[in-house]
Amino acid sequence: MGAPTPDLNPIALTCGEPAGIAPEITAKAWLALHDTSAAAFFLIGDDNYFSNRAAQAGISIATTKISAPHEAHGIFATALPILHRPLAAHPRPGVIDPATAKGVIAAIDEGVVLIMAGKAAALVTNPIQKEALYSAGFRHQGHTDYLAALASKTGHRPHEVMMLVARDLRTVPLTVHIPFKDVLAALSTEMIVSQAHVVANDLQKYFGITRPRIAFTGLNPHAGENGTMGREEQTIIIPAINQLRAEGLTVSGPLPADTAFHEEARANYDAILCMYHDQALIPVKTLDFHGGVNVTLGLPFIRTSPDHGTALGIAGTGKANPQSLIAALKLAGEMATHVRR
Repeated sequence: MGAPTPDLNPIALTCGEPAGIAPEITAKAWLALHDTSAAAFFLIGDDNYFSNRAAQAGISIATTKISAPHEAHGIFATALPILHRPLAAHPRPGVIDPATAKGVIAAIDEGVVLIMAGKAAALVTNPIQKEALYSAGFRHQGHTDYLAALASKTGHRPHEVMMLVARDLRTVPLTVHIPFKDVLAALSTEMIVSQAHVVANDLQKYFGITRPRIAFTGLNPHAGENGTMGREEQTIIIPAINQLRAEGLTVSGPLPADTAFHEEARANYDAILCMYHDQALIPVKTLDFHGGVNVTLGLPFIRTSPDHGTALGIAGTGKANPQSLIAALKLAGEMATHVRR
């Protein structure tokens, strides 16, 4: 127990989809963290709507409007600090309203501005409902590529990489939201090498791992069994591993995916790069379904997010589990602490 660290800037938390579970899990996260030593955070959102939604879900919470992020430190222990940004509409739980789209996007934009200006230590994003944002001109697959686009406007050249974190497991899906039939065409030695460098760099910078150990899964069953079950390991993955090893990285694999994630195997690497989406996400969700965190590496700032969606079906019921958001906020604070050190 203890007060938040005052010399660490507070964490910016975006409002996410208003009609989803974001208001409820945000309230529960504050209740869980406000009297601990976790980093203080503030919400970029509509104070009135948030307070009403929390009350509807049966959650008793105090809020205080702030005018600047630094004010969060003196408030966080007794009330959730909110950088009040009124929404154009107050939707019913579970019912999206396109009128809120501009406000949702603006919260993300402002979070990036604040962190790039050194006024926030990290950005944590509540889940968004992309189809609700398209009417406002949103043309991105999701948070990750949108944040990369915003970073590009500041003169940076981001190479965004998704990493999932659950307890002692960190997985990176080398290919993400594409059909399985397109995975092979998307994989290349160059792509694997490039993403591995981003992972190694950010494990050092944000996780304090001096010499990261990076493992790789195979693409085929049993990692191809020396070519008898597929030759992609020989033609794509092993050349990447050899190049990375020659460049000084500590790497291993390709490992058969069915034996790469048990406890003894996890002790041999700090992160594992997987060939496709489900290969990386299934072990994370199996290990800690409610506590997994989505981390975006390769950006010029820290960004984490709950590893789930807007859950419109249970919005307003008070049943939403806040553990993933709590874990995302804690991890963002830990990453920011490593940077400060």
